[in-house]
Amino acid sequence: MPESTLLGQARGLLPAMIDAVECLVSVESPTSDLAACTAVAQEAVGAFSAWIGSPARIETHGGRPVWRWGPAHPRVLLLGHLDTVWPLGTLERLPFSNDGERLRGPGVFDMKAGVVQGWAALTLAGVSEESGAGMLLTTDEETGSLCSRELLADSVRDCSAVLVLEAAIEADLKTARKGTSWYRAEVDGRAAHAGLDPERGINALVAAADLATYAYGLGDAEAGTTVTPTMMSAGTTANTVPAHAELTIDVRAWTSAEQQRVDEALRAWRSPIDGAVTAIHGGIDRPAMELSSSSALFDVARRAAQDIGLGTLNGRSVGGASDGNLTAALGVPTLDGLGAVGDGAHADHEWAGVAAMAERAALLAAIIRQLL
Repeated sequence: MPESTLLGQARGLLPAMIDAVECLVSVESPTSDLAACTAVAQEAVGAFSAWIGSPARIETHGGRPVWRWGPAHPRVLLLGHLDTVWPLGTLERLPFSNDGERLRGPGVFDMKAGVVQGWAALTLAGVSEESGAGMLLTTDEETGSLCSRELLADSVRDCSAVLVLEAAIEADLKTARKGTSWYRAEVDGRAAHAGLDPERGINALVAAADLATYAYGLGDAEAGTTVTPTMMSAGTTANTVPAHAELTIDVRAWTSAEQQRVDEALRAWRSPIDGAVTAIHGGIDRPAMELSSSSALFDVARRAAQDIGLGTLNGRSVGGASDGNLTAALGVPTLDGLGAVGDGAHADHEWAGVAAMAERAALLAAIIRQLL
């Protein structure tokens, strides 16, 4: 199929794409519910059968269902997820709808429309399992992909490109993502009566508050590094010196070096309260996806967009992380934001643009063809 015809062919697939999105959105799939995630993976296997001759399969990794198509170690991997942040019962309040311009429903933008765009792109590109392309959809991305990380690392060991089907940002691709680090600090002190003998206590709350202030100061606005204390709890009664306190800290940075700097600094902190004992749990979660990881693939994408008549394609650096951070950290060229164009991820007004689904499917097909 000549590149110039891809967009027209993709528009012809729109009715089937919309039907497939409705099928996926109509099966609720909160990450925490294994039965629901298994159900949506099964639905995806059935819906995919209309797109490619060879079937998809469900595997279990880390106790969780995973949807896969193609070789276990592809040269080009389409990567996404089927789980959402929405609890069971959300469809009663936010049912799937299509007004001709926008699709709505829980998970439609993040990222079930992107999944279907990936299926359409594989069809348009004319690939088979022998072509070197593969597709992987996890069910624990929204909670950090903790069960999927070993599988992700194995899947990309022979990979030359990972194309992430996460939603676009105002139609721009995501060429860089901040890395994320998460910390939970526990401070143990000693309780005492706050009125009779407070000096006999060791105030865990004061120590945790000092850590929160110290952590906040590790941020670097010029470098784009944010260090944000987010939750703190301490104490048992209003007249007792707190014997225990807990603090959570969210860190975002554009480079792995910045993440490492903050990590080392947090672990070097020492309590100003004598006798307080602190344990810091967590650390660097998803390393930063730096521009160098996506630059070559973005050049391919821009050429592909021009070839099929989509004009100039733009890239964007974003603060949120995805599984693309993990594949980029493994040294595999990774391009993100190839999914739906719309808005409202994790929000009631979530929507995906109908016309853009065809455009993005055609773009992705052209990229796949060039890479293979």
